[in-house]
Amino acid sequence: MRPFLKPSLFSRPVRRLSVMSRQGSVLRAGMGSLALCTLTGLAAAGAAGANAAGQSAAAAMPSASGAAVAQRDAGPLEWMMRAHQPASAAAVQGAPAAAHVATTASSRHRAASAPAPELGTVAAAGAEAPGVPAREAAALYAQHCASCHGATRMGAMGPALLPESLERLRHGTIVQTIRDGRPATQMQAYGRTLTEAQIRGIARWLQQAPEQAPSWTEADMRASHHTFVQPDYGPVAPVFRADPRNLFVVVEAGDHHVSILDGDTFTPLTRFASHYALHGGPKFSPDGRFVYFGSRDGWVSQYDLYRLQKVAEIRVGINTRNVAVSDDGKWVMAGNTLPNTLVLLDAHGLAPVRTYPVVDRQGHPSRVSAVYDAAPRKSFVVALKDAPELWEISCDPHAEPLYKGLVHDYRLKEAMPTPAYLEPRVIPLDVVLDDFYFDPDYRYVMGASRAGKGEVISLLSGAKVADLPLRGMPHLGSGITFRHDGHLYMASTNLQTSSVTVIDMGTWKVVKDIPLPGPGFFLRSHEDTPYMWADSMMSPTARDTLSIIDKRTLQVVRELRLRPGKTNAHVEFTRDGRYALVSIMENPGELVVVDARTLREVKSLPMSKPIGKYNVFNKVTRSEGTSH
Repeated sequence: MRPFLKPSLFSRPVRRLSVMSRQGSVLRAGMGSLALCTLTGLAAAGAAGANAAGQSAAAAMPSASGAAVAQRDAGPLEWMMRAHQPASAAAVQGAPAAAHVATTASSRHRAASAPAPELGTVAAAGAEAPGVPAREAAALYAQHCASCHGATRMGAMGPALLPESLERLRHGTIVQTIRDGRPATQMQAYGRTLTEAQIRGIARWLQQAPEQAPSWTEADMRASHHTFVQPDYGPVAPVFRADPRNLFVVVEAGDHHVSILDGDTFTPLTRFASHYALHGGPKFSPDGRFVYFGSRDGWVSQYDLYRLQKVAEIRVGINTRNVAVSDDGKWVMAGNTLPNTLVLLDAHGLAPVRTYPVVDRQGHPSRVSAVYDAAPRKSFVVALKDAPELWEISCDPHAEPLYKGLVHDYRLKEAMPTPAYLEPRVIPLDVVLDDFYFDPDYRYVMGASRAGKGEVISLLSGAKVADLPLRGMPHLGSGITFRHDGHLYMASTNLQTSSVTVIDMGTWKVVKDIPLPGPGFFLRSHEDTPYMWADSMMSPTARDTLSIIDKRTLQVVRELRLRPGKTNAHVEFTRDGRYALVSIMENPGELVVVDARTLREVKSLPMSKPIGKYNVFNKVTRSEGTSH
């Protein structure tokens, strides 16, 4: 049994938001509890959306079987892989503007090349039975789904149902969710209400771009902003006795909750509902008091770890990639894939400050792949998904000015200077690099492309300094660094090859490819342990295996299968490195505490698919054994 915890601080009703209907009129939709329905089964209500006047309220929805769906249907193996693949569904077209910024050029191309949804029957994949015509599917959606997910599919009580929101789910997963519903949510089972052809038609229709390009304006964003409390930002004492620097923030994807865990006793302090599909890991204020979450459906939330209460939230887009917090604790930057924007927020309450349309030098919009805080440089670094560029935005009011355009030597001040404070500096690249890792001083960024090409870029000069001989699809963003015999090494898992690649950061040469039983996603270590821990969660046969690698010999010295047959992944250490916490990414799942010296299990806590856990001290001190 899970210990009794405080009621959800996120489950209170909040304000009303406005979005544009297909006719352009503004519709108002009251926000409901965050523990509501989701068609995809990754539910947390709270996405802003449109409820057309006269639509019936959603009925209480019983759930049928959820066993197969409970692992996000294909399990973390599939959705993690899909998170690192290009968007597969057609996006909608639009053009960036100050008040209305829409989707990417690549999305417009996909939308233009896709078959018109209103013609004929909605196609079905493989040999499955065909669905109903698209017009009938749209009418069925309006009748049965729009009251929860919005007339324009942008979300209301449930999350948005756009191609960008569903891209990581198989068609069969969506069909099964409509047919069988979701346990413990208001997503009812429609298997007895709709025919199989109707269900398949709706599922396929949801995977196609809507007729009306979805938009999220600055007015929508400001209307979504809500402040729950006005905290004292001065020195305050925590409301608990635990070490506030040894807390763990645990993201549970199974039922969209977050648990706050005491890292000394491994007991939960509180548990609360989150928004839909938190991604990219939470980010912390420099003092570790506040944690910021970004969700897939565009919501950014600020939570006070000392007072155990939610501070504020705002919806910055329709589909958001991740957030970063500046080193001075003043700013939060959110990167969107829909619309193509960066959004700068005041870290004290999340008030919107500025929206940056993400457009390359040729005027083509791009999705944001990730935003990083480059603390030593007092800047944000932005990876783009559709453009061969790297952006750096300085948070330093005294930053050296920018000299845009071609000059012989910027030191000669041949061009007109542009103030660099909060302005993008664009670094051209040879190829699109959308997965980054930085050296400890943030002088160099290692970038990888989807095709496995890797480069090292100097953030000082903006020039490429080395090619990285990488194979497969390296996951640099989950890499670590460690030192041995006077050398600084970087190590990374690979989403396609069964290996951990170790690179000497002095020569940018591959030192060794360490074989694993299968492709992995996460790699973790700590300054006070001689081992790094790699999972093989991308493998259908070895996803239950953790490989313990000696950082001195670069040899696998032990394989752990804490829960055979289940996904063992994402390790995080306590602040002293004594214990390693391992996620059993199932639903129901577990958080297993392992003695990092003896490699023996010491405790297990029930969790709902804990996809990540994050130690405050390791994050704010930028431990070399964890990602940032």
